Amino acid sequence: MNNIDPKKITGLLNVVSKKIGVPPEKLRSELEEGKFDSALSAMNRSDAARFQQAVNNPHIVEKMMSTPQAKALYAKLTGGKK
Repeated sequence: MNNIDPKKITGLLNVVSKKIGVPPEKLRSELEEGKFDSALSAMNRSDAARFQQAVNNPHIVEKMMSTPQAKALYAKLTGGKK
């Protein structure tokens, strides 16, 4: 994911930060550290539990990333580059 355009990452972080009410800089630093505290605190309990389960299970993450929606999002963020 290091080949994603930084402007697109910044745009995505700005959208998410507005939605969950967390400054984009804080959200970026947490995500870079592998923390999801701000994102999880903005979710309801059942969604947060499902997210934690997915993050802790590589098979679930692999399955999610192989969906057409995830592939389309990745292609959009990377400009179609693999």
